[in-house]
Amino acid sequence: MTAHDAFLLLDKFIATPSHSREENAVADILEAFLRDKGIDVQRIYNNVWAKNANFDFRKPTLLLNSHHDTVKPSLAYTVDPYKPLHADGKIFGLGSNDAGASLVALTAAFCNNYYSELSYNLVLALTAEEEVMGEKGMRAMLPEFERLGIKIDMALVGEPTGMDAAVGERGLLVFDATVHGVRGHAARNEGENALYKAIEDIERLRNYRFERCSELLGDINIAVTMISAGLQHNVVPDECKFVVDVRTTDAYTNEETVELLQSVVECEMVPRSTRVRASAIGSEHPLVKAAVAMGRATFVSPTTSDMALMPFPSLKMGVGESARSHSADEFVFESEIVEGVALYNIFINELNKLI
Repeated sequence: MTAHDAFLLLDKFIATPSHSREENAVADILEAFLRDKGIDVQRIYNNVWAKNANFDFRKPTLLLNSHHDTVKPSLAYTVDPYKPLHADGKIFGLGSNDAGASLVALTAAFCNNYYSELSYNLVLALTAEEEVMGEKGMRAMLPEFERLGIKIDMALVGEPTGMDAAVGERGLLVFDATVHGVRGHAARNEGENALYKAIEDIERLRNYRFERCSELLGDINIAVTMISAGLQHNVVPDECKFVVDVRTTDAYTNEETVELLQSVVECEMVPRSTRVRASAIGSEHPLVKAAVAMGRATFVSPTTSDMALMPFPSLKMGVGESARSHSADEFVFESEIVEGVALYNIFINELNKLI
């Protein structure tokens, strides 16, 4: 599969709306594409996946993963987001950069190595619902692998990183906090002001410091980002709600982080989910060594991805630039796709030397 083939597949991807939880049409295209290449392709919901031809259960397995869902287009688009436009060496269109370019380049690398005799297995998973971390995306794919007895040992995740290697990303906890007081008349200074009590808890969170610090990801970050209280100016509020955004690290599990923060405050503070976990991989892991051997820089990613759901070592490296993601007139350079296809092939060969 050539870079030109990747361009054509990306054009079809852009031209087919695939908003999160609405990816069935683009999944049909990807499934048909792989089948036409002679690949034994499988599907669960809108996740399209395949094993290499010489899959051997005795070998370790590398998951090649990228997602085919997109956010909805910005109203600031000046071009048709669903009409692929090739101009000035760029391909414009919704999802071109995030993560269509990585998806087609990884697909090319998988197709080009489908029959290769490697020291490890390849599994390609083109997954849905990444932008919302939905229940029918990677969260459905991993149990399916387990059901089939396919043990994933490591993953290469295709997201726009300029083809540098993200060796870690922070996890995320979002808390909904509720403080209760006693309603009263403001003129008589009656009641128990829930807003004042909330301020005290917010200060506790602001000043809290975790004992452990991640060697790679640094300290856990806590930010109160929303607050709501009161019905009118002369009524002391009996309830105050606020939202806490916590960027977690591998120093603590998400469950440990929840328990510690809940012990700091007096209010009710409930996490919306604990599934978005921090990801960190050591410099001695073969995935990192292979990337470094190719001359790729390593860094910690500020954004989350499906790596957060993966319980095995993973590396994020993909085509395009993160700053273009979710932007109006999203684009990727054609040269970036050419480079991506070549570098993914080199990565597979470099990893083969290390396993």
